[in-house]
Amino acid sequence: MDVMLKPDGFESEQLFVLPDYWQKELAETELTRLLFVSDIGYFPHARFHYRERREGCDAHIFLLCAEGEGEIELLESGSKMPVNARQLCVLPADTPHRYGASEKDPWSIYWFHLKGGHAAELIAQYGLDRGPLRLSIGAYSQFVETFRQCYEILADRTYSLSSHVHVSQTVRHLISGIGFGAEIAARGRRRENGLERALRYLSEHLAEPVKLSELAKHAGVSKQHLIYLFNQETGFPPIEYFLRMKMQRAAQLLDLTDLGVKQVGSAIGLSDPYYFSRLFKQMMGHSPTKYRQIPKG
Repeated sequence: MDVMLKPDGFESEQLFVLPDYWQKELAETELTRLLFVSDIGYFPHARFHYRERREGCDAHIFLLCAEGEGEIELLESGSKMPVNARQLCVLPADTPHRYGASEKDPWSIYWFHLKGGHAAELIAQYGLDRGPLRLSIGAYSQFVETFRQCYEILADRTYSLSSHVHVSQTVRHLISGIGFGAEIAARGRRRENGLERALRYLSEHLAEPVKLSELAKHAGVSKQHLIYLFNQETGFPPIEYFLRMKMQRAAQLLDLTDLGVKQVGSAIGLSDPYYFSRLFKQMMGHSPTKYRQIPKG
């Protein structure tokens, strides 16, 4: 990608930077200190747009390419990432980087800077810093509409604390929505992989004992890889997750049927009522009898 340095300023651009003293105020206010927007802008057809921060930025940068092309380089690793239309890139705070627009087809970008501890937590939760994320048309439209709303609020009511609280919550919802949507889409793409085959097999055999070797064979992966997949996706190894599936099914039977505790245990393949009751209490926090008595809904 060929780039040239260009001073700030693009035709029809939008740019808002919160004064330092207001950033300090938001960083100390309970409803904004964990997440607030410090800078926000839109650069259309940003020919020769270029930024280099060898020490990184003190905020987390969210950058959405609306059209055109650009490139981001992480200075510590030297890795370069081409960025195209509808791709969202997130640069965590203090990450040395440079980025800029393509000379032949310069990007148009929506961007904002986030500060506060929850910004880093949200990025990590959804893995948004793993590289450019292509947004669906719906997610892209939501991002642009949310950006416009937030920009107008901040530009028109810069010194209204309630405005910043609203923008904070709006951006939080936007990020979690994009991250969660990306997770769902990824799961859909993995539907036929080993993990999904294993989960489907477990769901169909809740009333039976299942061995790890049997499950791995059905999933078409090694036992070690299956354990890795389960730990990554669920936080539990396969057999422990299977027991939790059984307990969840047992809870449904306790809530929705008149089956006795022994019958419920048998229905999920645990014929020893004492073992079933002990395991249910360990995982669900109450004995089966006590759980059934708790009002729900």
